[in-house]
Order: sequence, then C-alpha cells, then structure tokens
Amino acid sequence: MTPERFDFYDNQQNWLGTAPRTEVHAKGYWHRSFHCWIVRDEGGQRMVLFQRRRDIKDTFPLYYDITAAGHLTAGEQLHEASRELEEELGVQAAFETLTYLLTAKQELQGEVRGVPFIDREFSSVYGLCLNQSLEDYILQPSEVHGLYEVALDDLLALFRGEREVIEANGIRMEIDWLASSTNQSTEEHTELGASDDEPSTISSVRETVTVHAHEFVPHGEEYYISVLEALYDVPSSHTNT
Repeated sequence: MTPERFDFYDNQQNWLGTAPRTEVHAKGYWHRSFHCWIVRDEGGQRMVLFQRRRDIKDTFPLYYDITAAGHLTAGEQLHEASRELEEELGVQAAFETLTYLLTAKQELQGEVRGVPFIDREFSSVYGLCLNQSLEDYILQPSEVHGLYEVALDDLLALFRGEREVIEANGIRMEIDWLASSTNQSTEEHTELGASDDEPSTISSVRETVTVHAHEFVPHGEEYYISVLEALYDVPSSHTNT
C-alpha cells in the first residue's frame, strides 16, 4: 500500500513540505491533527466518552485517549478531518455541527515495539454532544480497542488530582483474526484481517474498567483540564444521529 504522508511545518505552523508518516514521527516533524470529544446528557448529568487505542497502534497502544482523533494527511483541510468520526466510530456529523474548543501544541515521545517516536502536533480540538448509547457506535477494529463513558465531573476530578481512580462503563471489541492475517502492516488506517478472503469474527462486550490518569495518552494535565472544562459549554443535542 502507498505510505501515508503528512504535511509538516516549523514550530510557527509555516508549511515546509510533505513526508511519510514514519519519517514524520521518527524525526519529530511538526504536523496537524484533529481531536473530537463526544459528550451526552443523561438527566442533569453530562457524560464524556473516551476510547482505548488498539494494541497495534504505532504510538501509545492500549492507552485511553480522545473519543476520536487523527492526523491530517497531506493536502487535507481541517473541515475534511471530521471523517475520523465516521471511520473510528461510525458517526456521520457535518463539520459545521462541531463546537471548536481550542488548539493545542503538543510534543509527545516514546517507544513502541523497539521503535522510538517523537510526535509533535498542532491539534485542533472540537466537541460534539450526541445522545446515543455505546452500542450504537460502530467501532473501527484496526483503531479502537473499546469505547467508554464516565461523568464529566469525575474525569475532570481525575485530572485535577482530586480523584486517584475512577470507574467507567464501556464496550470492548473482541476480534478473532485468522492466523494468516496476523502479519499485516501496523500502518495507520490498515485494518487487520480486512481482506475479503480472510473473514474475522467481531463482537462487543460490556465491561466496567478502573482508570487512572497515567493510563491516558500523556497530552498533559493542562490539555485535559482545559478541554474537559470547555465540554460543559458544548450545546446539548435533542436528537440522535
């Protein structure tokens, strides 16, 4: 398959060129990403959804993270990046229905399967209120391990250091891949076992998880607190999508 390419920039967001995803993360080039946090209202309480990343991800596998997020590919404009909602969660939402929250400048680094990475991003962060059950989401098997929700008050308390641990309810993907599909690429957007002649069984299981702040992708305390506080002001939805 053709390697995924990103536009990359200097630290002032001046465009410099394009490069393959692997090079961008290996050399720490600045690039752009889209984040969208989904909330729903239950009585007088606002709930927030977050995902757990699939174990094949090339950065922070199996960490908890933003409800849906992704990099902008080369030439892609921000309004096109809302495709991530449909790809990862099966949610069709026009970009105009999203609420802009903030733009974050982040530098993350680590090592996955012996390969170091430096992830420098300009992240445009949005919110969406969507009143539907977890079972109504269609999770992308190659990207999302599970989807969870918790009271927004509780998640904010976790990142403020007011709570050491919280419990979240969610659904976990269970996937049975054929043995022949286990050596697929871990490149972003490559779905394991997705070819027509290699079927797999996919099911979802309800579960309750105990979550600590350090189990989230380390976007930083300031990021999480600022975003979660802003989610209280995302307009309520009165219809399901």
